Order: sequence, then C-alpha cells, then structure tokens
Amino acid sequence: MKISLITALIAFLMLPVLAQDYAIEQLENSPRHHEWITIDSNDRTLHNFVVYPETSEPAPVVIVIHENRGLNDWARSFADQLAAKGFIAVAPDLISNTVDGIEKTSDFESSDAARQALYDLEPSHVTTDLMNVLEYAQTIKAGDGTFAVAGFCWGGSQSFRFATNAGDAIDAAFVFYGTGPGEADVYADIQVPVYGFYGGNDQRVNSTIEDSEEAMNEFGKTYEYEIYEGAGHAYMRSGDDPTKPQDDANVQARNKSWERLVTLLKSL
Repeated sequence: MKISLITALIAFLMLPVLAQDYAIEQLENSPRHHEWITIDSNDRTLHNFVVYPETSEPAPVVIVIHENRGLNDWARSFADQLAAKGFIAVAPDLISNTVDGIEKTSDFESSDAARQALYDLEPSHVTTDLMNVLEYAQTIKAGDGTFAVAGFCWGGSQSFRFATNAGDAIDAAFVFYGTGPGEADVYADIQVPVYGFYGGNDQRVNSTIEDSEEAMNEFGKTYEYEIYEGAGHAYMRSGDDPTKPQDDANVQARNKSWERLVTLLKSL
C-alpha cells in the first residue's frame, strides 16, 4: 500500500512536467527562427522570446501575454505556432528579473513561485513593460506595421487592460478567458476592437462578460466574443496536448479558436 501511495504521489507531482513535454518537443522541432531579446524596462532587463515566420513578405506582429505562471514552455510554443501561421510573435517574460537572482520564468523553483511573483507585480509596471515591448515591436524591420496583443488567463485580462492604455498604437486585442477592466469608465479609452475567447465551463470568468459587454456598448466599442461549450479555463493549453482525443471539448475549442484568431488577424 505504501509503495502504491508513493508511486501515485510521484506520478501526480510529475504531471506539470509531463504536460510541458509536448511543448518542448514542438519547440525543438520547429524550423522557425527563435531568439531572445532584452529591453530595459522598469529599471531592469526584460527578456522576450521572439519567433519569426518563414515568409518572404512583411508580417503582422503579435505581442503574446502569458498566463499567471509566467512565460513557460507552452507560452513559447504558442508563440512558435503563431509564427507558423505567418505572424511575428513577441512574448515578453513579464516576471523576468522581478525577483532577485531570477532571470526568467524558467529559473523559478516552481510554477507556484512564478505565479506569486506575477501577483506581486504593480499594474502600472505591467503597463510600462507592455508599452516598452510594443515600442520594440515597432522597430522590427520584418513587420508590416500591424500590431495586435493576445493574452491568456491573467494575460487575457492584461490584453483587455492594455487596450485601454495603448490607444491606436495597436490594431486589435485578443482576450482568451480573461476578465475585463474593473472600472467601466476606462472602456471609453479603447480605440480598437476587442475579441474574446471563452470556455463554457468557466463561470468565474464568464460571469464578467456581461459587464464588459455593457461597458463596451455604452461607449460604442467593438467587443465580439465566442463561448466554446464544454471547454474549461485554459483550454488553449490543455487542448494543445497531442495525446488528447480529437473529440475532447478543449481540443475542439482550441482548434476553433485558432481558426478564428488567424482569420481575424489576417483581416486587420
């Protein structure tokens, strides 16, 4: 019995590691150009993972905002997959160098430690970081002058919030299962369309959609969203797992969301 319990415990603790294996494999097998670039922001060095598509034409640039566990392997894998669709992806590690002695998300002892570091961030510092990342994105010579932001979970909320700060410097914001800004009046500052992607089994987030929709309508803003029934929170990550069956609700939501995202990005 003790051996069985120990084995089960080890297996449970290994789940987060195993869940990232497919993302690491995808990154290692990618033919696309990856690079890490650094910028100065908030009196520190901010690391960014950048991926370029294989194309002969200038491409739109998408800033990818990670989940609440930092810029992990899946977030980098998403950036690479975005480049596979023809877009330049810039994924900032927003908790890089925010804790003494820790350069990047990958240097934290656990994902929980990374999450705590993220929740310790000052909202104004996140805005400054993202504005500096956008400034860098605007210097990418391979870009075509189109800029968008896409975020997941915490990053989805930050994507919505960044739309209230970036003015017309971006062309669209894509919010994956993230909540809108808390204060209704800040929606008035949004100058670009906001597109939402939500799992049906995510009432914590979905209960906030109505307020966001009312505020966006009040100020005459574009807010279009889809709710994918049966999918849960973070379905883009869980649905990316190649070992899951194609009829899994998260897999189906992930695939439909990819199709919608690419279509919308190409329409900008």
